Amino acid sequence: MTNSTTSFPITRSDEEWRQLLTPEQYHVLRRHGTERPGSCALNYEKRKGSFACAGCGQSLFVADHKFESGTGWPSFTTPVEGSVATITDRSHGMVRTEVLCSQCGGHLGHVFPDGPPPTGLRYCMNGVAMVFQPREE
Repeated sequence: MTNSTTSFPITRSDEEWRQLLTPEQYHVLRRHGTERPGSCALNYEKRKGSFACAGCGQSLFVADHKFESGTGWPSFTTPVEGSVATITDRSHGMVRTEVLCSQCGGHLGHVFPDGPPPTGLRYCMNGVAMVFQPREE
């Protein structure tokens, strides 16, 4: 279900994605699914570190840009430069901006214009689409 007009540096067959990812990761990353709000431990992650794509390992967000949005999904103000791509999502009877990993095209979530300063953006991500990489102090 990835936008067929967009190509990404990392490509795999559907069967390869199914073997690489858990069923939940596959549902979100490759089929544009959504996890249940509040269901992922990454929503509650407070340590220093970074959040990477569960499909390809690319760093997507740093913990310093994470905030509590009250939505039940990990939310960030700013992605790592060049790490995400966006497309218009017209599913579910509304128009939203979908956020994809710029390397593998995996569906991460959506971005909304209701976040805190300095960007005013809320990157509302599916935690199952990411892995946390703690930073040692």
